Amino acid sequence: MTIRPALAVAAALALASVLPATAASGQTPIQPAVLYDIGGKFDKSRNEAVASGIAQFARANGVEFREFEVTTETQREQALRNMARRGDDPILAAGPANAPALQRVAAEFPGTRFAIIDAVVNLPNVQSIVFRDEEGAFIVGVLAALSSRTGKVGFVGGMEVPRVRRTACGFVQGVKYGNANATVLQNMTGTTPAAWTDPIKGAELAKAQFDRGVDVVFHAAAGTGLGVLQAAADAGRLGIGHEFNQNGLHPGSILTSMIRRVDLATFNVFKTAADGTWQPGILSLGIKERGIDWALDENNAGLVPEASRNLMNQIKTGISNGNIKVADYTKAGKCPA
Repeated sequence: MTIRPALAVAAALALASVLPATAASGQTPIQPAVLYDIGGKFDKSRNEAVASGIAQFARANGVEFREFEVTTETQREQALRNMARRGDDPILAAGPANAPALQRVAAEFPGTRFAIIDAVVNLPNVQSIVFRDEEGAFIVGVLAALSSRTGKVGFVGGMEVPRVRRTACGFVQGVKYGNANATVLQNMTGTTPAAWTDPIKGAELAKAQFDRGVDVVFHAAAGTGLGVLQAAADAGRLGIGHEFNQNGLHPGSILTSMIRRVDLATFNVFKTAADGTWQPGILSLGIKERGIDWALDENNAGLVPEASRNLMNQIKTGISNGNIKVADYTKAGKCPA
């Protein structure tokens, strides 16, 4: 399967310019459908970002769409097959847990276009959208190091999977870039999908890190991460959000959020299907493609001084133009930091 970074750039730029637009003449009628992952449509994470993207597309183009919230493992394949049988096209699945079911169903319906977020399915009718999470984690890692008074920062991941390890490694690299002498404590929540939906466990892991001197903690744990951020706010420490801008959840105690533009990617799956430019293959989205960023708004402006803001923007530029290299744990097999 071909990786198409240039296509990803075009996709990102296209979304930025068409979000407010109404349906264009000459577009191909489509029947969009979305399959969410376990955790609910409004999980303050990937599912919610997907929901935002498809809702934006539907409003902009005056179309209706089908959606289904998975609550059990057996529903994944059944829901995808039902969507395909009903003529839905394209069908977007949120999350790598949906990959095995999509692999089987997409093979059964070669004339239907499918897309998946955060996984790769090697079929000619599937678009696989992956994010260079390590780049965003690197950026917030730098800011964590600059903001820590103890020199100890923490990471709480959700399910023990390669993508979370990649995020953790990017974070460690960023922390060390900001302060070579800093210490990073890491915990994963579990090895099953339940690790994404346990805020109580997230809070417990964060508190244990605080007891060891951590004063800034970054989560990549979906719903579990909400407990991490709550614990940070309660303890007077700083949390770092993940997936989309979570700064407003606890204004003044969330240092920043690592943003993954899953909403952008979702919107573009359906936009390109409608305008005839949809292509299968791998779309890799990072800082250069505007698929990854960090959040600065009224909720955290007082926590990030001007010097830190300038450095963050310089680092973004450095990663985008290749002058700053961030290692991908899943390719290197280990974290170099």
